[in-house]
Amino acid sequence: MDTTIDMQIMRHLNLFEKVTRIRTNFCFRYNETIFYCVPRPLIARALGEKARNIRRLSEILGRRIRVIPMPEGIEYAKQFVQNIVDPITFKDLSINEGEIVLNASSQNKAALIGRNKRRLLEMQKIIKDFFGKEFRIQ
Repeated sequence: MDTTIDMQIMRHLNLFEKVTRIRTNFCFRYNETIFYCVPRPLIARALGEKARNIRRLSEILGRRIRVIPMPEGIEYAKQFVQNIVDPITFKDLSINEGEIVLNASSQNKAALIGRNKRRLLEMQKIIKDFFGKEFRIQ
């Protein structure tokens, strides 16, 4: 992932580290939710006992917080996208040379695109940062 970190994301990362004592460099926003990506073995520690850390972060920031496992390669792209868009489901995700294509039903497609393509643009930026590929919904 090669992206610039703005001051707001830097504050979120510092607060996450202060609360959970886990250092991560991967934080992004999607659909008014703040996502933190941590290595898979550290997810339980990041959540805390009975999700205490997540509740505390949510109270401080005033937003929904989700902790998801960091993708370990392009083969984990389907699970990564599913973790982000959950509870919305999609039929299939195919990985081509320069792009990732998501297939969904018409109702779920509308939810994935969002008003004024806001969610689509957010997801395109996330996929570009993590996998270096273009993203589209079919």
